[in-house]
Amino acid sequence: MSNADPTPEASYRVTRYTTAARLNHLVTAGSLVLLAVSGMALFHPSLFFLTGLFGGGAMAREIHPWIGVVLFFGFFGLFFRFWRANLPERGDGEWLRNGGAVLGGHEEKLTEIGRYNAGQKLVFWSMSLLIVVLIVSGLTIWDEYFAAWTSIPTKRIAVLVHAVAAIVAICVWIIHLYAAIWVRGTMDAMTKGSVTGGWAWRHHRRWLRETIGGKSAG
Repeated sequence: MSNADPTPEASYRVTRYTTAARLNHLVTAGSLVLLAVSGMALFHPSLFFLTGLFGGGAMAREIHPWIGVVLFFGFFGLFFRFWRANLPERGDGEWLRNGGAVLGGHEEKLTEIGRYNAGQKLVFWSMSLLIVVLIVSGLTIWDEYFAAWTSIPTKRIAVLVHAVAAIVAICVWIIHLYAAIWVRGTMDAMTKGSVTGGWAWRHHRRWLRETIGGKSAG
């Protein structure tokens, strides 16, 4: 294709994610939601009623760290699938500086985007860092198995770090979900594994060229 080529028809679909990648994402997203709910239930007395979703306070406290382990390994799988596609590129700065054009639906005025735009890359690397912080701080305060490994002052710091990282992670997740809903057709990528040719041409034109050229989906 060249820049003069017509926009691909909406009926033409392009594979964006394999079934394995979508299942990996589903496990990761599901565990993140469960962690957020159980974590908030344990965070403040006013939210303690949420423990009823997990069979009570004791059960919520018991399974919360195990869900964290599932999240870590789930995201670990996503990280090694997609880290290369999320490396910074020369056009990322332009994308960030022209947020108005992006929100206004005029991405064709910017440098062609590969598999992920700068916003998606920021979400990816933010979650990568936050999940590492969450697992390290979580293990530090997991007294059932690691009580003797750290001191009380260290645990106190870890509790604060864990809470702050969790709040930031929830905010990043909300932005990620909002963006997926805001950009029409994006949800198809994870629910169906494919997107329309028109969506790919509009939002990730360079990725579409590469896909047509023979590169497989992740």
